[in-house]
Amino acid sequence: MTDFSAEHARGHDYGDFLGHHASDEDRERWQRIYDRVTLTESHQAVLASFVREMKVLVLAGAWCGDCVNQCPIFERFSQESPVISVRYLDRDANPELTECLSVNGGHRVPVAVFLSEDDFPCGIFGDRTLAKYRAMAADIDSSLVTLAGNDGRTLLEQATEEWLNEFERMQWMMRTSGRLRELHGD
Repeated sequence: MTDFSAEHARGHDYGDFLGHHASDEDRERWQRIYDRVTLTESHQAVLASFVREMKVLVLAGAWCGDCVNQCPIFERFSQESPVISVRYLDRDANPELTECLSVNGGHRVPVAVFLSEDDFPCGIFGDRTLAKYRAMAADIDSSLVTLAGNDGRTLLEQATEEWLNEFERMQWMMRTSGRLRELHGD
């Protein structure tokens, strides 16, 4: 079984990951999206409410368009909440981990592995958000466009909301865990 805690420990922070694995062009693409990620007051309040340390291991590729469009969101979350520790590993440099985290039979990225403060796996989420899949389905068949739920928000805004929901779900899982509540006396 994969030791996700050990993988998290050897992972890179956001800047180091890009420094080691991204070309200048890749870094520019990631920066453009990072600059566009906006956290609303509601998002900030949710992130400020987190009390349990959350380790997040992200398998990614600096060249990957889906990573470009999602990983900067994680960086914004970790900047907003001191209990979130996000670490990145490159898909191509980690074939065993890549195989372990395959999605729908493929080596897709990004894939996020959520760990509790004491290193128990809590969940795995990836590779694309529901909003992205809806948009892709609408591109395949225009009759599916109503499924896209066009509420006026950009795909980036929708992805930010969806990822925040996943981070919040993991936080509530940890916050309500009997084991962790006993450990913290709350």
